[in-house]
Amino acid sequence: MTPRLAEVARKVGVSEATVSRVLNGKPGVSDSTRAAVLTALDVLGYERPSQLRGERARLVGLVLPELQNPIFPAFAEVVGGALALRGLTPVLCTQTTGGVSEADYVSLLLQQHVSGVVFAGGFYAQADAPHDHYRLLAERNLPVVLINAAIEHLGFPQVSCDDAVAVEQAWRHLVSLGHERVGLVLGPPDHVPSSRKLAAAHEVAKASGLELPEERVEHAMFSQAGGQAAAGRLLERGVTGVICASDVLALGVVRGVRRRGLRVPQDVSVVGYDDSAFMNCADPPLTTVRQPIEAMGRAAVQLLTARIDGKHVPADELLFEPELVVRGSTAPVR
Repeated sequence: MTPRLAEVARKVGVSEATVSRVLNGKPGVSDSTRAAVLTALDVLGYERPSQLRGERARLVGLVLPELQNPIFPAFAEVVGGALALRGLTPVLCTQTTGGVSEADYVSLLLQQHVSGVVFAGGFYAQADAPHDHYRLLAERNLPVVLINAAIEHLGFPQVSCDDAVAVEQAWRHLVSLGHERVGLVLGPPDHVPSSRKLAAAHEVAKASGLELPEERVEHAMFSQAGGQAAAGRLLERGVTGVICASDVLALGVVRGVRRRGLRVPQDVSVVGYDDSAFMNCADPPLTTVRQPIEAMGRAAVQLLTARIDGKHVPADELLFEPELVVRGSTAPVR
């Protein structure tokens, strides 16, 4: 017991006697110090005394699908900082190919008695993916917030960027430059944000007197390779402007255009989505639709902490308006 007391005391910056009082449930310790000791126990991997296992730690799971796409580290930075300001410690859970699955992470987080979970991208946005672990979280009544659109009936509050507005901004920008043969590179067909973007594209195309035939819509995995392959197929169909569902896809499209001996933006204009890190340093700098990451991340934490504090939070979706950022990857049609 003594080595554990000493390590926890050093971690929190209190005496071993104070740690002992917390572990034995004795009075005379402030709520903040008690919470800090319990959090230190969880972080250091020590099992809580049986009488304290019913108390949730001041840990919050932050589950991301990957770190290669810079939009997800950006969300992690905002959400993690906002959690820290409220005395909560984020536990970063990142999926890797062949590694720990999203469902496995949920099981681990439940074992750690986390106070809540924030998902920024995940299976909740794919209709054909497994969703049992989300239902488990709902059954446990654990506070959960989802960032960006989810399938229906999960019952969690969502903080989303407005996909319809994003596509409308990108489409009208290309049309203003004279592009009439506009194509889309979206995520998988069961991906909810991509489905919303596609529906919005059909609406704005109709409103602008243009067409969006099926052959000008490509679905791909969210990777540069996926964008490059989609670009090749769209170029064969005479597309002069491409709207992408992510910046990573857009960079792949730029590479695909160049592999065909064409230039961006002289021959083909490309619009991304996210405005993730370093897109202003791409060659050419990428025109993209910016997600308001700061506002969305803070709102997600605000909703989560309200649930942790026992307040009622409706399972609604808060929509945030994106912003078109015009750079060098779009130009008037030749």
